[in-house]
Amino acid sequence: MNESRATNASAPQVRLGRLSAGFADRSVLRTISVEAPAGRVLAIVGPSGCGKSTVLRCINRLHELDEGAYVNGEVEIGAFSAYAPTTDVVALRRRVGMVFQRPTPFVTLSVFDNVAAGIRAHRRHITQNELEALVETALQRAGLWREVVDRLFGSAMVLSGGQQQRLCIARALAVGPDVLLLDEPTASLDPMGTQRIEELLYDLRDTVTVIMVTHNMQQAARISDVTAFLLNGSLVECAPTRQLFTTPSDARTEAYITGRFG
Repeated sequence: MNESRATNASAPQVRLGRLSAGFADRSVLRTISVEAPAGRVLAIVGPSGCGKSTVLRCINRLHELDEGAYVNGEVEIGAFSAYAPTTDVVALRRRVGMVFQRPTPFVTLSVFDNVAAGIRAHRRHITQNELEALVETALQRAGLWREVVDRLFGSAMVLSGGQQQRLCIARALAVGPDVLLLDEPTASLDPMGTQRIEELLYDLRDTVTVIMVTHNMQQAARISDVTAFLLNGSLVECAPTRQLFTTPSDARTEAYITGRFG
């Protein structure tokens, strides 16, 4: 079957309103307000320890699982409030997929079963034909189908690092999320693996809203539509990527993107 790209006309805007987060003894984020445009890529940049990963963990409510953690403010995914009292957190995490810095395939499962795991968890009565179709579509969207079609039932651990990361992206995409969060997804990959992931993220435009943390300024400039710069837990500046990299409005932004600190 030819590779194809699924579309999601309802890919939502993600809005953070005065978001603060941290732990009982320290603040990590201080009243962050930023918008990720619908169906586009928002890059979050800044030095280590500035709170970039915490932003992602607040969006899908992973941060609150840590002992002593707190979150204040708003996270809205389209018209949906992530922190409303009636929010189903399991349903939220289906809508908001997450991929971590290092590839995390399930080591005991095949390529097929890695992608199928989330589908099976959310759709208990799915037929085998439906499952196979969804797995294939997810692998196509991740640009991995042609590379694994002859070894779907072999171990995922024999794949290269870049392939494993695309497998994790396929696993996240398989349940049909509206938003995809990526925490430095290419940090542990070689240049070829990095290029494939960047091409994939570029191709996902319109189908999902992507929010990506990266330390790589060139990567943010290449693939993001909007870039947010965080420093010491606060938002310094958020602007269209070309504007932020060419005419930043804050001297601290210019100092960071030109390598004078961080």
